[in-house]
Amino acid sequence: MKPTRLLLPLLTAIGMTFAGVASAHTPGDTIKPNFSHALPNIPGKSLMAVEVTYAPGGTSMPHRHAQSAFIYAYVVSGRIVSQVAGEPERIYSAGETWYEMPGAHHVVSRNASDSEPAKLLAVFVVDSDDDVLTTPDGQDSGNE
Repeated sequence: MKPTRLLLPLLTAIGMTFAGVASAHTPGDTIKPNFSHALPNIPGKSLMAVEVTYAPGGTSMPHRHAQSAFIYAYVVSGRIVSQVAGEPERIYSAGETWYEMPGAHHVVSRNASDSEPAKLLAVFVVDSDDDVLTTPDGQDSGNE
């Protein structure tokens, strides 16, 4: 099959995947796909990365990620307040990291500053056929 025949379905799938991520954030925040690739040594799994830039005072609604998603988060700049259900709220500064287990409920995610932006890189190891990475509370994920 020619690579051009794969491009449109791939871009459509990536767009659907990241649409759920964007809907969980407040206006002024930006969500930018960074990387997506099937893991050749783990059939059925993919690695996806998303850059999340919080505007000053920006916040995410409480949400869950795809049930298959293991997430590694790295604060690129600024400071991010994060809390997963059952864990204490914590402020992470540039260069710090955390992870979220599959099925975790992310109850707090916001910029710690009301005057400076903050950016994080969220890296997902996820089932390749999951079409929604992030579902705000009260919405059906479509992955169940």
